[in-house]
Amino acid sequence: MRTSTAIRAFAFALTVAGLHSAPALSQAYPAKPIRIIVPFPAGGGVDYIGRIVAKGLSERFGQQVLVDNRPGANAIVGLEVLKAAAPDGYTLAAASAGPLAVNPFIYSKLPHDTLKDFTQIANMVNFPLMLVAHPSLPVKNVKELVALARARPGEVSYASPGSGNSSHLAGELFNSMAKVKILHVPYKGMAPAVVSAVSGEAHILYASIPPILPHVRSGRVRALGIGNAQRIPSMPEIPTIAEAGVPGYEAYAWAGMIGPANLPRDIVMRLNKAIVDTLNQKDVIERMLSEGTVPTPSSPEEFIAYMRSELKKWGDVVRLAGIKPE
Repeated sequence: MRTSTAIRAFAFALTVAGLHSAPALSQAYPAKPIRIIVPFPAGGGVDYIGRIVAKGLSERFGQQVLVDNRPGANAIVGLEVLKAAAPDGYTLAAASAGPLAVNPFIYSKLPHDTLKDFTQIANMVNFPLMLVAHPSLPVKNVKELVALARARPGEVSYASPGSGNSSHLAGELFNSMAKVKILHVPYKGMAPAVVSAVSGEAHILYASIPPILPHVRSGRVRALGIGNAQRIPSMPEIPTIAEAGVPGYEAYAWAGMIGPANLPRDIVMRLNKAIVDTLNQKDVIERMLSEGTVPTPSSPEEFIAYMRSELKKWGDVVRLAGIKPE
């Protein structure tokens, strides 16, 4: 009897200890460095926001937060690394509309599902797309670009960071709405696409503003229009593409933070709060707006709802553009 009583008492003690240790383990997060995968090369818009948020998380958590660029296969490589990671909050990814909302419609055998294989943590930012042209192209505005493209179908080209991303579909949407045929030239990431536009290898580019703005300011490329519905307050001299010659046109990119599937709710909320707090800082807001980037911090639930709406929107655009799944 004494042995039985002792065993029961020991088991009860273990249960109580377990109940107390579970929250303790959760409260210890993060207890080591966090990795944020950016499935694109360094220098693009997603890399830009990934590094801003990494710095903010590091300051709030007191842990090192590293950006790990894993480009390849239109972001599939980096997202597969995330999918295989443990759902413990130490491997995250900053990803954009292209891999999350467009890839499902352009790849017939995509190895992951946007909603099932990842945990949505927070939307972070909208990237208004800027249409720029190399100075060698004899156009100074959107109307002149449309006229030139109609006069020389297939001879004008536009660069993009790869097939199926927001920049690519922005170009296809422009082609469809302006009734022109501008040739798509895909590159492996935004940085090489920017180099192509700056060098004149491709004639035009639809780019998120942070990586292209320095080249606009230096005169290496000419800004023709913004893909947003309204002009950007920090650069009011640049018209929207809709008002400059293609009525109703609107195209922009976005980036959000995701984790592996089944990320614990308490970790999701801790990360969400740190991300939202970072993006709501006055200096961060001012810096991003001055560079043509719009902070859009959200709750996990708002991000999930937005993701569903984006999947529908870009699925419709892919069908409109006649892009066939690979």
